[in-house]
Amino acid sequence: MEKRVSKVGLDFAQVDHAREVAGRIAQQVQDFVEGYTTVAVERTICRLLGIDGIDSNEVPLPNVVVDSLKGKGLLGEGVMYFMGNAVLETGKSPQEIAQDIADGKIDITQLPMHPEEKIRTALDKYINETVAKIRARRQRREEYIATIGEGSKPYLYIIVATGNIYEDVVQAQAGARQGADIIAVIRTTGQSLLDYVPYGATTEGFGGTYATQENFRIMRKALDEVGEEVGRYIRLCNYCSGLCMPEIAAMGALEGLDVMLNDALYGILFRDINMQRTLIDQYMSRIINGFAGVIINTGEDNYLTTADAYEEAHTVLASDFINEQLAFAAGLPEEQMGLGHAFEMDPMLTNGFLYELAQAQMLREIFPNAPLKYMPPTKFMTGNIFRGHLQDALFNVIGQWTHQGLQLLGMPTEAIHTPFMSDRYLSIENAKYIFNNMRDIGEEVEFKDNGIIKNRAKEVLGKATQLLENMENEGLFQALEKGIFADVKRPKNGGKGLDGVTLKGQHYFNPFIELLKGKK
Repeated sequence: MEKRVSKVGLDFAQVDHAREVAGRIAQQVQDFVEGYTTVAVERTICRLLGIDGIDSNEVPLPNVVVDSLKGKGLLGEGVMYFMGNAVLETGKSPQEIAQDIADGKIDITQLPMHPEEKIRTALDKYINETVAKIRARRQRREEYIATIGEGSKPYLYIIVATGNIYEDVVQAQAGARQGADIIAVIRTTGQSLLDYVPYGATTEGFGGTYATQENFRIMRKALDEVGEEVGRYIRLCNYCSGLCMPEIAAMGALEGLDVMLNDALYGILFRDINMQRTLIDQYMSRIINGFAGVIINTGEDNYLTTADAYEEAHTVLASDFINEQLAFAAGLPEEQMGLGHAFEMDPMLTNGFLYELAQAQMLREIFPNAPLKYMPPTKFMTGNIFRGHLQDALFNVIGQWTHQGLQLLGMPTEAIHTPFMSDRYLSIENAKYIFNNMRDIGEEVEFKDNGIIKNRAKEVLGKATQLLENMENEGLFQALEKGIFADVKRPKNGGKGLDGVTLKGQHYFNPFIELLKGKK
């Protein structure tokens, strides 16, 4: 095995130990996850069987099907069992059966039951069609990149957040022409708490735009058009965190998204979504993202907006270790793990840049194959746009120096108003200037033994390792109840969405796990 060399003096034996401990924590979670399903997982299965659309009350048909089972206390047996039987009995497609349920024409729980071995194969046609669609979407992305190329890393990552998908398209295409490599369409405020996915194109979001399959299709088409124009593949990012995590992952996979916000803990900590629900949902969502070739972004950067970025840096690293292991459990490769961290220390902190540099280099070395997502300063951005632009410049220096994967650009006016396209241009210009002017600084500069940078990296790794060891003894659920991450405490049986969790029954099966997990 090739010897690993650390620029910041990491003890890789300690890194390996921390990773092993995180693996055991993740296995405890996985042992729990595999015994349960949720309404979101079952709605995802509906979508993967080709069920789409809404009823006369604008309720999505996947919700209609799943709610009909949940209302009878039969959700634990799973959608596959009852839908497969209904296909055998009626000769209709899952879409037609879902429409009949919505119209009150059929109760799929009351049909004569066919032999289980026949039920398990009745849906193979629909399953295989969807798997082929997602695989073709992935191949289309790979062919685009091979044909027209892509930007160099760190990818320049910008956001659009108008609330209107058609205005988002204008902003996104402008951003791509200015030099962006990834366009993230921010979701409307509060969508993560909706236990359904809105339908169709939307124009009235607040602080962002609804994540819908039609909106995904519209934006993917727009980015393909501008990508061909500029001669560079433009990646599309959206959010599958929240109460519909696996559902939105499936929709993104079908429509060719490239990046998804998909954290195991974010919804628990920052949206008060029940931890059991979130941890079950993230497993299915990551299986889908893995198969679709989607880079997931985790949300550790958010810890540092509520907790002190200097004092709590080790919690970011500990969470990255756990997120990595939970992603491995879902078959997601390292190359698709956009593990998160952030440049969030108080700019008045003496030598703060050195501490930030130490942590960014440490993460790069601990997760060498991950396209790390590096978040800009936000907590200490003010109305002073000139200082803010300088803070973003220092952030960009570290991004290039430590070879981050996805560099989410800060905007000088972000603390004042939703940035204009001209503000975005300044941010992209700032990053491109620094990335070019300091292209090889990471290969040219070495760090002093027993200096600030090496000592900081050693300290953060040591604290993260200790935290993981403590967590292994009590388990992730109890650690979350204690407020280990982001100084936020959440009860295991509290929060939103717990009523959508159920034990798997004796007839439960979900063939998508076996077909998609760890596959291409």
